[in-house]
Amino acid sequence: MITVLLLMSFGIFIGWIFHAREKFLTLTGKLTNWAIYLLLFLLGLSVGTNDKILSNFDKIGWQAISLTVFAVIGSILMAWLTYNLFFKKR
Repeated sequence: MITVLLLMSFGIFIGWIFHAREKFLTLTGKLTNWAIYLLLFLLGLSVGTNDKILSNFDKIGWQAISLTVFAVIGSILMAWLTYNLFFKKR
């Protein structure tokens, strides 16, 4: 846990130093996206090699699909509501 806190603190410090440089912000955005893509790929790889998950996929599949659909719908509704309440110019 201390490693996570130290890394996050170090990242905040570096971000504070370079916050005004547009090139740095663009680079960090791209690196963040690629890190997320890599993590999603590794998660898929982990799920794909797990025999227990694959053998029970028909049981957990419908739960996962319905949970995902409702989570996306809820996120879209909350984003729309937040935008209309706080950010929309009147």
